[in-house]
Amino acid sequence: MATHRLIILIIGLSIILGLIIWLITSIYRLYIQIAFTSPLLANFLIFMIMGLLGLLIYGFIYYFNIFSSKDSRRYKKSRPHLKLPEQKTEAAQENLQAIRRQLDTIQDKVAQKSLLNRSQEIANNLSRGELKVVIFGTGSAGKTSLVNALLGEIVGEVQATMGTTKIGETYCLKLKGISREILITDTPGILEAGMEGSERETLARQLATEADLLLFVVDNDLRQSEYKPLQILVDLGKRSLLVFNKVDLYTEEEENQIIDQLKQKVTSIIPEKDVISLTANPQKITSQNGEIVQPLPNITPLIKRLAAVLRAEGEDLIADNILLQSQRLGEEARQLIDRQRKRQSEQIIDRYQWISAGVIAVTPLPVVDMLATAAVNAQMVMEIGQVYGCEINRERSKELALSLGKTLVSLGVVKGAIDLLGKVLQLNIATYLVGKVIQGVTAAYLTRIAGKSFVEYFRQDQDWGDGGITEVVQRQFQLSRKDEFLKAFVKDAITKVVQPLSDSWEEDTEDTKPLKHPPLQQKAVLEDDEDDW
Repeated sequence: MATHRLIILIIGLSIILGLIIWLITSIYRLYIQIAFTSPLLANFLIFMIMGLLGLLIYGFIYYFNIFSSKDSRRYKKSRPHLKLPEQKTEAAQENLQAIRRQLDTIQDKVAQKSLLNRSQEIANNLSRGELKVVIFGTGSAGKTSLVNALLGEIVGEVQATMGTTKIGETYCLKLKGISREILITDTPGILEAGMEGSERETLARQLATEADLLLFVVDNDLRQSEYKPLQILVDLGKRSLLVFNKVDLYTEEEENQIIDQLKQKVTSIIPEKDVISLTANPQKITSQNGEIVQPLPNITPLIKRLAAVLRAEGEDLIADNILLQSQRLGEEARQLIDRQRKRQSEQIIDRYQWISAGVIAVTPLPVVDMLATAAVNAQMVMEIGQVYGCEINRERSKELALSLGKTLVSLGVVKGAIDLLGKVLQLNIATYLVGKVIQGVTAAYLTRIAGKSFVEYFRQDQDWGDGGITEVVQRQFQLSRKDEFLKAFVKDAITKVVQPLSDSWEEDTEDTKPLKHPPLQQKAVLEDDEDDW
């Protein structure tokens, strides 16, 4: 209860108490005076006064309760009780539905089936609600030994060499007080040498990204090569415990020193209480009577922390992981669709750039600035828009084409393209074709810049971005000036523009040569003429 309300209540009760005392005294005096002359009237008056006093008290209490309940309801509305797991799982379900809708637009059937299977797997995990704990770390840091100790039985091969675990193995674990099934996954080691080591590390990282809770196992201080993958996984949202294993190989002083170093290194990504030391597979020791003894694993600190985390955060961990997986899968689907759209747009641009080149080469324009308008084809704009799911009519596509054509001229891109291509092409074509070829190839070049600019426009949902159309066109022009691209472009231009024009020129030249007969043929022709005469 707020302080001011308590003060009001105390003051109100004090006033009421004072009034009650005053009223009792006054009523008593009044009753004595009236009772001498009319006892019945005195009793009725006392009854009426007591009723009014009761109504006054009831009204005060009623008003105070109404005020308090309204304020309480207002407080509850302002601070709703959020059920985070429900919100996250609902978001994950929406992501999965969006992914399934996107799958219809993917042309690659293999990729489409893979995404469908993975989305179904996430949906199944969502319905089952299992807690996935993944053991992750360097090769032979004791990950498999830790799994054996957790389960209380030998489930994996334990050796001193790296690369013992080849594939991810999953086992079931039950902890007291946790109703959900816990799946413990032992992953291949990271940072192993060779091609097989790299492949196993890729698998381990993939399994780690699917974890609800990550146990990152080390057997010494954390190296930079180990810290980096741990940081990446934490940045992805992976709840992690850092497990320092094989502490029996160190003295107590060394153990404390390494623990302090670990806590200091991961202080920004993992709380101190989540840095745990243990011995999953202790070294054999010799007893006083000379017998070789195998000590029991000491993993109690991990069991306690694991149980505490899963009890307190288990529901959120599952929801967070499912949401993260669905978001990552959705992003993968979007990237796949984006690459597909880029390929389709590239085909459209390639087709229209050589159409523009052919038309301009055959009918050169009197003013080079007109190349910009001629190069930006409205039909190309419409087709690129359709690839990105943007249906625009012909009038709108003409407006866009005209606007970009003017931008090409105003930025000096037309003149720059002519100068750039002219220097390259003059070394590869005959003098009599220079004018036509340069205009034709420049038209193709401008068509490409325009097409690439429109790809950016439609990718951003018909928006040129903060820098506007000018910045987009300038960026595409700079990309098109790179030597690697220019060499490939000029090579294609020679094949598709220069060579056909040269062949056509030679054919026209042959057709216009005067007819010359050899001497014998001339004589025969004359004789035929005489006969006709």
